[in-house]
Amino acid sequence: MMRVLLTHNRDLLKHFYGDKGVAALKALPIDLVMNDSDAPLTGDALVKAAEGCQVVISDRLAAGSREVLEKLTSVKLFTRCAVDMRNIDVDAASDAGILVCNCSSGYADAVAEHALALMLDLARNITRDAERYHGGNDAHPMVFGRQMAGAHVGVIGYGSIGRRIVELALAFKMKVSVYDPYARIDNGAVIHTDLGAVLSQPDFVVCAAYATPETERMMNASAFAQMRRDAFFINISRGILVDEAALETALLDGIIAGAGLDVGDGRDQQPSLRLARLPNVVATPHSAALMIEPSEFQAMETVEQVKAVLERRLPIHAKNPHRVPGWLDR
Repeated sequence: MMRVLLTHNRDLLKHFYGDKGVAALKALPIDLVMNDSDAPLTGDALVKAAEGCQVVISDRLAAGSREVLEKLTSVKLFTRCAVDMRNIDVDAASDAGILVCNCSSGYADAVAEHALALMLDLARNITRDAERYHGGNDAHPMVFGRQMAGAHVGVIGYGSIGRRIVELALAFKMKVSVYDPYARIDNGAVIHTDLGAVLSQPDFVVCAAYATPETERMMNASAFAQMRRDAFFINISRGILVDEAALETALLDGIIAGAGLDVGDGRDQQPSLRLARLPNVVATPHSAALMIEPSEFQAMETVEQVKAVLERRLPIHAKNPHRVPGWLDR
C-alpha cells in the first residue's frame, strides 16, 4: 500500500489543510502518516517521518532542501500545499528523481478582498478611530476620509489575485491601472500602463506581483519616491518584493501617506514589527488567505495529486516532469 506523509502539525493542519482534505486522503487506499504534534517537520525530523513514504505533502515550514531531498530515497512525489514553493529545491529534487508539484491559487478571492479591506481602512481611518474608542476616548477630530468611488488604484501584477483586485475595484467604481509586462489585458475599463505611471498617478498602489528574482525588492526607494505624497501602498503579495528600510523611510518622512501590509520580512512572512507599529500603517499577520475555502481548495488539489500517483499518471501542477521521466518507478 502506498504511504503518504502529511507534514502539517496540529496548528497548520487546522488552519491550512482542514478536515475535508484529511477525510478525502483517508478515503483513499493509502497508509496516511500524519504529524500529530505541535512541532514542524524540518530537516532530519522530516527525513525520518518520510521513511518508506512515496508521497510527501508539505506545508510551508517543511522545506525541501537538497540535504533533505537526497535522503528521501523512497519518495516519488514531493508536493507543496500552496502556490509559493520557493522552499523546495527543484534542481535537487530532479537530481534525486523526485517529481515536484504545487497547488494553484485558490485564495484569489480571499486575498483580493483583504486588499480592498486594507484600502478602505486606510482611506477611512477605521482602525485609528476604533482604537480611540477602545481606549475610552470619544473625542474624535473631524478628518476627511477618502471615497473609493472615483479614486485611482494602480495594481502591480495581473495574475489571479491581481485580476480579482481589479474586478472588485471596478465594482467600487474606481479608476484602474495595471502594470504587468507579461499579461494581456482585454478589459477596456483597465489602463494597461508602465511601472512609472502605475506608481506615480494612483491614490493607491497595490503590489500583487509574483515573487521572482525579477520582482525581488522592486518596491525600493526609487519606487516610493515616484508615488504621490498622499498615496497609500498596499502589499498582499510577498515581503521579498519590498525594501522595508526604504518603505520605513517613505512612511516616516511623508514620502507616501501610509501603507496596508499583510506580508513582510517578519516571522512567518508577516509584516515586520518596526513597520507594523507605525501610526500610518495598517498591518495584519499574513492572514489574508486564512479562510476555510482557500485552504480546502488547495488541500483537495493535493488529494487529486495523490490519486494521480495511485493511477500512475502525471499529477496536476507538476513542475519538473521533463527532468524526472522515471519518477513513478522509484
